[in-house]
Amino acid sequence: MSGRGFFTLKNAAEHQIEVKGSLFLAYGARADTPEQGLAFLKTVLARHPDASHLCWAYRIDDQYRFSDGGEPGGTAGQPILRAIEGQGLDHVVVGVIRYFGGTKLGAGGLVRAYGGAAAEALRTAERQEELPRTEIMVEVPFEHMGSLYRLLDSLGVDERKETYTEQGLRVTFSLLESAVERFRGDLRDATRGQFSLVEP
Repeated sequence: MSGRGFFTLKNAAEHQIEVKGSLFLAYGARADTPEQGLAFLKTVLARHPDASHLCWAYRIDDQYRFSDGGEPGGTAGQPILRAIEGQGLDHVVVGVIRYFGGTKLGAGGLVRAYGGAAAEALRTAERQEELPRTEIMVEVPFEHMGSLYRLLDSLGVDERKETYTEQGLRVTFSLLESAVERFRGDLRDATRGQFSLVEP
């Protein structure tokens, strides 16, 4: 994750409503990649293998996708996506299971049921803010590798890509934008100015 900040779900969300005998069960979760979103939907379906429909949507940065899951076009997936957007969330997937109760709801009824179940699950869920991050590439001579590792550990940088060059070590990682200047100053002190830092 890099770039702008956003709000997402801290924990999984659930909500159920009943409309004219049909049961709608909404499940939401954080998803940082489309693959994570689709994997979550598989777990939802595994919990309800006898469900009439699984309709869903996800939004991850500029990527979004939705499915009406066999319901009439535009009556389920899009309302779920609108619920995600309406709650101001990102990096979120929502799946809504329907158990058909015998009474047809019509297009408007389906839109309200799917969108309403999703919106309520998200509205009542605990959220967390992801602050803006930036990708950084740092190169240090071999003699300062230990200093760089200690600095990265102190900042809680767990995910990083490391490559060795003829001159030393190159590390690429993501850092909170608000911490970049402090990192630059601390790195300057730790290496006596012997480093190069690139922000894309």
